[in-house]
Amino acid sequence: MKETQISVFLENRPGRLLHLLEAFADGKVNLRALSVADTADFGIARVIVDDVEAAVQAIRQAGLTAATTEVLRAEIPNAPGGLAEAVIRPLARAGVNVEYTYAYNKGGSENAVAVLKVDDMEKAQQVLGEE
Repeated sequence: MKETQISVFLENRPGRLLHLLEAFADGKVNLRALSVADTADFGIARVIVDDVEAAVQAIRQAGLTAATTEVLRAEIPNAPGGLAEAVIRPLARAGVNVEYTYAYNKGGSENAVAVLKVDDMEKAQQVLGEE
């Protein structure tokens, strides 16, 4: 299933992630998933939220820069090897490149959720039976 992810560019210094999270709280935006990658000077917070429009507005009001990206959300067995067998192996066999991924567990569920940025969304959806 397609999902809209927001990538927020943050200076790599104390308090910048807190600034983003406070902007979401003030905007009544619920954070569902978060991944932060960094370099020496800046970081990218990739987020999945309950209301993309409200989140983008909150980000702009906080003076931050963001971009939206279409990603793939796939449910996976919450068990050893679940991600590899249910998602990564089928995509690799089909020649779909996974640019990055992160996962989270939905509370009370036997499945986890993987968020994937792939080079061919349509093909990935076909392979995973998500169309």
